Amino acid sequence: MPNSRPNVLWISTHDINPHLGCYAGIWPGAEQASTPRLDALAADGMLFEQAFAAAPVCGPSRSAIVTGCFPPAIGTMHMRTRATPPPEVRLLPEYFRAAGYWTGNTAFTDFQVDVPEPVYDELGDHAHWRLRDDPEQPFFMAFHSLITHESQLYLDDDEFARKTPDAQRVEKADVPPYHPDTEVYRTSWRRYLELISQMDHWVGTILDQLEEDGLADTTIVVFWSDHGLGMPRGKRWATELGFREPLIIRWPGKVAAGSRYAEPVGLMDLAPTMLSMCGLDVPDHMHGEVLFERRSEYVVSARDRMGEAEDTSRSIRDRRFRYTRHLHPDRSPMSHTEYPDNLWTWKELRRLFAQEAQQQLAFGEPPSILTDLQRTIVAASKRAPEELYDIDADPHEEHNLAGQPEYADVQQRLADALDSWLEQTGDLGRRPEQDLLAEWHPDGHRPQTAEPEVESSDGLVAITCSTDGSLIGWTTDPPTAQRRRWQLYTAPFTPSAPIWVKTWRLGFQPCADVPIAR
Repeated sequence: MPNSRPNVLWISTHDINPHLGCYAGIWPGAEQASTPRLDALAADGMLFEQAFAAAPVCGPSRSAIVTGCFPPAIGTMHMRTRATPPPEVRLLPEYFRAAGYWTGNTAFTDFQVDVPEPVYDELGDHAHWRLRDDPEQPFFMAFHSLITHESQLYLDDDEFARKTPDAQRVEKADVPPYHPDTEVYRTSWRRYLELISQMDHWVGTILDQLEEDGLADTTIVVFWSDHGLGMPRGKRWATELGFREPLIIRWPGKVAAGSRYAEPVGLMDLAPTMLSMCGLDVPDHMHGEVLFERRSEYVVSARDRMGEAEDTSRSIRDRRFRYTRHLHPDRSPMSHTEYPDNLWTWKELRRLFAQEAQQQLAFGEPPSILTDLQRTIVAASKRAPEELYDIDADPHEEHNLAGQPEYADVQQRLADALDSWLEQTGDLGRRPEQDLLAEWHPDGHRPQTAEPEVESSDGLVAITCSTDGSLIGWTTDPPTAQRRRWQLYTAPFTPSAPIWVKTWRLGFQPCADVPIAR
């Protein structure tokens, strides 16, 4: 009998705000994008007008999406770390695989933790729901594209043209007021929109395959980006531009076609929402909420270390206002970070800032090459400790309302709500990272999960592990096999052949294989 649970298909991209045609009138500049496939997806499902990432960079943001947990609460907040989350934290596909789903993920797994092998049936660029042995088995499949990643903005002309063969070309893109209107930024914004067009074509190929396989009506499709665009004041910044995301969900017959959700939501809500939509229990430890049952009027996001740039900011958004608190206001908002500092949009902004100092300030003239707004992005040594913006009236965050008497009540309400959230969930970002690493690696190395304990009676094998938070996998493929397919252990079973057993826990080293004779 076919499983009645729906399939889940995630399609994600990098480094874009809601610059999709379907967001015209909701997000500034969205009308410039050519996105017919995503517009059609939104017309067939629900468009979330105000969706926000938990962090303005991929690793921490994706850790929140795949765990349903706030990164500073579980240790995944610093970009390019390998955290040891609390033992109750697990990756979303593990819940699906334990429930009988086939799970797959293309190669990108930037979750800030190593992925235990039994979490996915297939992991890699080859992964596809079509690899299931049983076509009736429900699946959780995630496709991740690098088409719109910030790196693609800066390719040479020939390589850019080669990588965007299906894009709608843009003759002229509007440069928003927070960026200088120079050829560097005009080119970058044209390319940004063209990459989104190419990505839209890629999304269409996946949706076409779903239709070809007769699965469109039984599959929950979710499209999202991990954080804001890969230019200054977006990615890596604790701003609306850094956190604001597109989010679309389609489920024929269950989610009303052409519907919109106006209240703020977090991408962290996706994990509990997927479990709930598929009839699975939502773990109590998840900080995200089921999207269609949200009670909170706020979404909290965080910015922590980015590469070698150490910083800490916390931000909260309600339907109208964004309040942000910088714990290190004496640090530049655009402190040196090796990778992006070599990108031409970063270089251009620094060049113009230096030009003001050398050609204007040095001669006693007021700076005028950059606007005041643009200068706040690259300010050398300071910024406001608190920021408050009325996003409805000021979508580009040009006018900081923090400290203005007429907005004192709004500022206090959001500050109190932020404090309440951080107290409730915890904030490891306030602690020195070295202290966390010392706790996670007490002898300088990651601890290892305990070996599995196996009991066998009349051929029935029961397996346990004493490490709190561990998961257990088994395989019939010997250690010498070129490729080993690990199964997730969920209950005692009778092996049909000799097996090898192994244990994992997020942040730990897995144990060595333990062979079990039939």
